[in-house]
This record gives sequence, C-alpha cells and structure tokens, in this order.
Amino acid sequence: MKLQTEGNRFLLQKAMLATALFAGMLAFTATPSALADDDHGCHRRIAKADHKLHEAVEHHGWESKQADRARHELREARQRCWNERHRWWDEDGHRWHSDRDWDDHDHDHH
Repeated sequence: MKLQTEGNRFLLQKAMLATALFAGMLAFTATPSALADDDHGCHRRIAKADHKLHEAVEHHGWESKQADRARHELREARQRCWNERHRWWDEDGHRWHSDRDWDDHDHDHH
C-alpha cells in the first residue's frame, strides 16, 4: 500500500510540474501579443485624436473651443501612451517616439 501511495505522489508531482511549465510557456507567448495590442491601442487613440483636431480646425477654426478641446484630447492621448508605454505615436510623422518630445502646439499655425 505504501508503494502505491508513493507512486501516486510521484505522478502528482510530475503533473504539477508539467502544468507549471505549460502555464509559463503560455505566459511568455502571450506577452508579445499583449504588447502589440497596447501599442495598437496607443496608435489608434492618438490617430483618432489627431484626426479630431484636424476636423475641428477645418470646421471651426484654429481658435475655436472645439479645436482647443481637440488639442486637449490629443495631449491626453499622447500622455496616456507615454505613461503606459514610454513611447507615443506621431501621426503626422508616422513613427513612434521614445522620448517625451511632443509639442502641445505642433498643430498651431502661428
């Protein structure tokens, strides 16, 4: 009886080890996808905010309250990406920046 209990314990330990290894592999394979999704979300939010700013300026003018609000939303989108990823998407330059070097007035024509 004792031999059977030791065999069961050994099988249980092997099963637990295999499960832990499998879970670890899943965690590492899911990480790049999660990072890519976060980057895509940042890219999408900034592109949308940038587009809204251009639309507000086109329809209401540079000094309008709609353009001011859109500038604020673009600044928030950039800041959110910076806080989460330490990078931000430059929609006009079509590239990622790894420095917090955006200009809050980069869309002004003054």
